[in-house]
Amino acid sequence: MLEIFDVVDENDRVIDQRPRSEVHRLNLLHRATHILVYNGAGELFLQKRSLSKDSSPGLWDSSASGHLDQGESYDACARREFSEELGVSSPPPLQRLFKLAASPETEYEFAWIYRCQYAGPMQLQADEIDEGRWFTASQINTWMSERPHELTSSFQVIWRKLQDPHP
Repeated sequence: MLEIFDVVDENDRVIDQRPRSEVHRLNLLHRATHILVYNGAGELFLQKRSLSKDSSPGLWDSSASGHLDQGESYDACARREFSEELGVSSPPPLQRLFKLAASPETEYEFAWIYRCQYAGPMQLQADEIDEGRWFTASQINTWMSERPHELTSSFQVIWRKLQDPHP
């Protein structure tokens, strides 16, 4: 299936529509969402991206994430990606946290970051996710300082922003 994305300008206004492959190849600005899923113990669920992914294969990333389809809203995309990637038919309420500006570190994506509390069950989408696990903030901080190359650049930007007491 040919995926068509909205291409946006530096103010996140739609200016064109192009196929996914072209958007990525040309580093055109586009839109995405990231969802951070926490359990009752405050641990964050992270996914290891499938080795078949076209970007950041095999790296650890947000609980669920994905591109907005042509004409789709950020909120609708977040709900869809939560359901598709984590195999949950009725996502819990998602809370908007902040928006990232498009940059090389975010793979030229404007991205709204969401959080929710959900402990499972999950049925991970096999063609998107190789595995997933729960991590404490301390574990992620250690990971960020010792092995950041194992995490997507977008997740690193998100985690740093979450840890900043003066956003």
